[in-house]
This record gives sequence, structure tokens and C-alpha cells, in this order.
Amino acid sequence: MIRLKAPLTGETVIEDQVQGRVAWQNENLDDLVLLRSDGSPTYMLAVVVDDHDMAVTHIIRGDYHLTNAARQKQIYEALGWAVPAMAHIPLIHGPDGAKLSKRHGALGVDAYRAMGYLPIAMRNYLVRLGWAHGDQEIFSTDEMIKAFDLPQIGRSPARFDFARLENLNGHYIRQSSDADLLAALEQVLPHIQGGAELLNKLTPELRRKLVAAMPGLKERAKTLVELVDSARYVFADRPLALDDKAAGLLTAEARSLLGEISDELRQVEPWTVEATEQAVRAFAERRGIKLGGVAQPLRAALTGRTTSPPIFDVLAVLGKNESLSRLQDQAAAGPRS
Repeated sequence: MIRLKAPLTGETVIEDQVQGRVAWQNENLDDLVLLRSDGSPTYMLAVVVDDHDMAVTHIIRGDYHLTNAARQKQIYEALGWAVPAMAHIPLIHGPDGAKLSKRHGALGVDAYRAMGYLPIAMRNYLVRLGWAHGDQEIFSTDEMIKAFDLPQIGRSPARFDFARLENLNGHYIRQSSDADLLAALEQVLPHIQGGAELLNKLTPELRRKLVAAMPGLKERAKTLVELVDSARYVFADRPLALDDKAAGLLTAEARSLLGEISDELRQVEPWTVEATEQAVRAFAERRGIKLGGVAQPLRAALTGRTTSPPIFDVLAVLGKNESLSRLQDQAAAGPRS
């Protein structure tokens, strides 16, 4: 085999852009192997030659590679090549302080997409792991590029926190335009459970309804998966499937109430949030019922759930014909045994 004849005295120094000045005593570094006995190069030689041939100017990698830096610098100097700038960044740990693993969220990019995280939110979150720019938390991509500086990376491991990622993702969902969110939903649907079926339902009319529903949907959602789940009432086929809570709410009395309110709503023109709210409030007052006593059965019948965006927004999104049809379906059905 062929080894590097390394210096025996003095020190090898790296001016690391994250770790600062790092020095090794040469007497502690051995004559590393460059070529094995079969003539094949070792990693240490191959990576230096490869980086040089590709005109690499900066080597940015995990701090567990720091010991390799000394050996590789000696090879660069022996070959008479300029040593690239080096930055050895600390590892990312889980919330418990242990090395990040799959149970913490050490997943591939595709997994985060399937979990409903927006690319801009992931970039913003990752750039802030172990790096700071004053007190700024939210960065556009252009701001990240302009502000990011390797020496500002901390030397201690950063902690991956899903709660912070979700909050940041929720911020970007709320700030996104309704049309952009629809485009993001269409991209994520093939990657989530049941999403392909929903994607096949996306007619131009359904897309229009989803865009109209976005203001109410995005206020609560922290991920695109939550957004899709909240939007399922828009995709739903008749007769609407009810979850257990919604089915329990639609008693015989509640279904009778739905029939009456349907007659009132049939007279509403134009079909707007304001007009439907006025009609439902007037109905509740005449019947001596609190608004919630009417709104909850309406929500169950229109969405199949007991939680949803504001009920009058739901009515407006579904449109008059679909809303009245869903109400009639539930008014005519008997309570589930």
C-alpha cells in the first residue's frame, strides 16, 4: 500500500467557519493510507481529488467529520492544491436531546411532503435550526439567501421540534393565497392516504368551491393534511356519511328541524353568507331556539361532522342546490339505531 508521509512535528490547523480555529498536533496523526495494496484509492484520497476536480470551494458537513479535515488538509497541501473553506456544523438532535432518529422525525423530504408541510415552511424551519439572525423568525427564501452566514451557526446541536415546525407551517398556510393553497393541495394529494381518489374528483367546479372554502379552512390548519381533512365536506358524495358524533346529534327532533329550516333557506336569494345567516337567525328567534341549536344540526347534515369552518361559510361554498339537497337527505332519513 502507499501512505502519506505526514509531518511529525508542528500542528495542522483548520480555520473552521463554524468551529473556529481547530488544531491537531502532527505527532498524533499517523501516515494515512492513500492507495490500498490492490491499487484502489481510499476515501480520504478520493474525496480530496473529487472535490478538487469539481472546483469545490466550501466543504459543509457534520462535525463528526472534523477529524477527517486534518488528514484531508495534509493531502491538499501535499498535492499543492488550495484547501477549500470548511464548516463543520453540529448534528440535529430530537426534543429529548438524543441524536435525531426516525422516531424523532429524521425522515426524507418525501415523508415531510406527505405529512403536509409546505416547502417554504420546511426551508424556513431548517434554516433556523442552530442559526439566528437577530430576533427574526420568518424568512422569505430571498431573505434566507441574503442573511444566511456560516459563522452565525451555533456550535451546539440544534433540537428538532415538531410543534415549532407545525406552527411555522400554519403561518405559511394562512399567508398563502387561496389559489396557491389549492395548487399545493393538488401536489400533496397523491402522497397522502385516500388522496388519489380525491384528486380524481377535482372538476373545475370543485376547484372553484375549494378556492372559495380556503379562507375558512386555512385559519385552523397547521398542515396540508389537516387542510384536506377539513375540506372533505366539499368532496363528499351524497348521501353524506356521518361520523358518530354527527349521527348522534341528528335525532328525530333535529331532523324535523332540518326540514323546516330547508323550507326557510329555499327562499333565500341571493345565496350569500350574509343572507343565509340572516335567515337562520330569524328562524331561530321565531322558534325560540339559540343559534347553536340550529347551527349544530346544520353542520352535521352539511359536513357529516360536528366541527367545521363557520356554518354560513359552508353554506356559501356548497351553493344553494347542494346545501338544500344535503339537508333534505338528512331530514328524510330516520335516526341511526
